[in-house]
Amino acid sequence: MSRVIILVLLLGSCTTQFDANKFAQDHLIIDTHIDIPYRLKAQLDETGEFENIGESTSFDFDYPRAVAGGLNVPFFSIYLPASTETDGTSFEVANQLIGIVNDVIKENNDKYFLLDQSTYLGNLPGQNLVGIALGMENGAPIEGQLDRVRYFYDKGIRYITLAHSESNHISDSSYDENKRWKGLSPFGKELIVEMNNVGMMIDISHVSDDAFMQVLEISKTPVIASHSSLRHFTPGWERNVSDEMLTKLAVNGGVLQINFGSSFIIDKARTNDANPSEDYNFATLEQVVDHFDRAVSLAGIDHVGIGSDYDGVGDTLPIGLKDVSQFPNLIEELYKRGYSRSDIAKILGGNTARVWREVEVYAKNQSNR
Repeated sequence: MSRVIILVLLLGSCTTQFDANKFAQDHLIIDTHIDIPYRLKAQLDETGEFENIGESTSFDFDYPRAVAGGLNVPFFSIYLPASTETDGTSFEVANQLIGIVNDVIKENNDKYFLLDQSTYLGNLPGQNLVGIALGMENGAPIEGQLDRVRYFYDKGIRYITLAHSESNHISDSSYDENKRWKGLSPFGKELIVEMNNVGMMIDISHVSDDAFMQVLEISKTPVIASHSSLRHFTPGWERNVSDEMLTKLAVNGGVLQINFGSSFIIDKARTNDANPSEDYNFATLEQVVDHFDRAVSLAGIDHVGIGSDYDGVGDTLPIGLKDVSQFPNLIEELYKRGYSRSDIAKILGGNTARVWREVEVYAKNQSNR
């Protein structure tokens, strides 16, 4: 009997346990939406300086947290409030925000670098350098000029969210009751073609349902929804993606990046609309992963990724995913639910990397014609 016990103990000691922290460090993690630039600008406008995100800060994102969580590629959002199109400041603000990011990278060049090509992605896991990529949230700075796509591409922007909280000159917004274009504007349809040709990813988070579908019809490359979750869990809320939209996105080859904000994850997260800071109902890690489960069941494992909206949703982040250091918690829950290592790797970054590469290849082929 003692020999049997010893044998069982030996076999048990040889069993490899899953280590979510190690997995995070060994695999590519891309988060397609982190709103840190605008938060830095807000601090700068208020105090004349901003916290150094190369060190520990009060934000959801900073370098120590990113390294702890295994985050290799944060897409920093160059966010333009809808008001900047109305007041004509969108181009100026966009350049200011890009300048802030460049200053951060220059000041912390032993920690960050500007990542503007997908070819670098395979070299990132296991390094302490974090590759900052840029996405523009709201196409207002295009200002009706197609050559602005190339201008911002040369500045490092690699995706453009067509609209934000109001319909603009490109697209109707999911938040705006005034659907002035019934989807995309005539210029917006031209813009999709130009973005394809330049190699700029198209982001259809925030746009209306009609605009979402029209982009999928026009684009010759896969598109992304950089920070959206599933309407199934938040009935009637157009900002999230319907089951039909998700399945059409998968046919396009695109990726839905799940937003972590509690109001994106559960219905009626705010129990006191008059004062959202009171009686807030935070989502849980498990409820976030419910979105991943449903998205995978509808679209397939190749069409789901991460778009947390860290530093963009205020104090509404779910329990267990409060900042970028907690990606291992997400990995652990995915593993518990039966996702294979290769499937988790696709969700963490592989799927987004594929879209980025396909967009680059299409543009290269167009330029060689």
